[in-house]
Amino acid sequence: MDDRFEIFLVATPGLEAPLAAEAAGLGWQPVVQPGGVTITGGWPDVWRANLWLRGATRVLARVGSFRALHLAQLDKRARKFPWATVLRPAVPVRVETTCKASRIYHAGAATQRIERAIAEELGAPIAPDAALVVKVRIEDDLVTLSLDTTGESLHKRGHKEAVAKAPLRETMAAMFLREMGFDGSQPVLDPMCGSGTFVIEAAEIALGLAPGRSRSFGFQQLASFDPAAWQAMRAADAPRPAPAQFFGSDRDAGAIRMSQANAERAGVAGVTRFDCRAIGDLQRPGGAPGIVMVNPPYGARIGNKGPLFGLHAAMGQVFRERLSGWRVGIVTSEGPLAKATGLPLESGPVVAHGGLKVRLWQTGAL
Repeated sequence: MDDRFEIFLVATPGLEAPLAAEAAGLGWQPVVQPGGVTITGGWPDVWRANLWLRGATRVLARVGSFRALHLAQLDKRARKFPWATVLRPAVPVRVETTCKASRIYHAGAATQRIERAIAEELGAPIAPDAALVVKVRIEDDLVTLSLDTTGESLHKRGHKEAVAKAPLRETMAAMFLREMGFDGSQPVLDPMCGSGTFVIEAAEIALGLAPGRSRSFGFQQLASFDPAAWQAMRAADAPRPAPAQFFGSDRDAGAIRMSQANAERAGVAGVTRFDCRAIGDLQRPGGAPGIVMVNPPYGARIGNKGPLFGLHAAMGQVFRERLSGWRVGIVTSEGPLAKATGLPLESGPVVAHGGLKVRLWQTGAL
């Protein structure tokens, strides 16, 4: 296999553009595709993408491809693939296959052929619950082999244990902050902070902390993994100083305890502050104006949206009266609720959030 290959960065649908901008900022030349971003690199790029990218949900290494018009040909060519260059014989794997516009149309039968090739040619055990996944895509009779180098989704940073009832994923929070123009220098305030996701992500960005610093990854089980080089890459993660200007508040005392515990585990307690207060008691932080990021309830769990219109109207009034000069970002699936704030909001693209379709609505300086 070549030293350089295609690496696919999986994005939350609707957040491909900010992920591409993030990848470009880290020195890659990204190409936006449906569902993600493609870059080119070698194994150190795979490690660095997993360690540093805040917006990707997983990193797929496209390690090979060949044409196959029928299952016998798939079997033969899968056996010829140099599995030992990417997989370890002792590490269990599982295979996931998708077929599209191809003469091989039965994904289950294709999966069986490739599993058998790996098991018999390499000796690696096949297990339905294996953490290491070989992803096979058969499209227009072209078989593309990818390795999921991530393991658990990248939104699981490894230092956040407590989550609120309707958590916004860290990957989404980071990309919404980027869409608001956040670069680490501005204050950030979340007046309905839940478990503190927006505040903690903003603080980590300001401190220059790698989002993957507290966890392990699938690529550590691959034949290409170099522990010494990986340790050197991780050791280069030195935090920079940042002002204590990341604020969260919530009327739920349990949410505040969660946020404080999560900030402590993330190593950002020194630059964050969390207060138990309702949005009507919101106080303007001292210092320069910054960015408000809020993911308010939008009725998916609550059912009756009626009272939420009053909540949004009151929230908009508080922002106008107390946060002059600040910019506001609201994440919601309900456009009418965003408009009920009375703020001069513009909506961004639709983003998939669980079974919902949400948008980021943002203002200029109030």
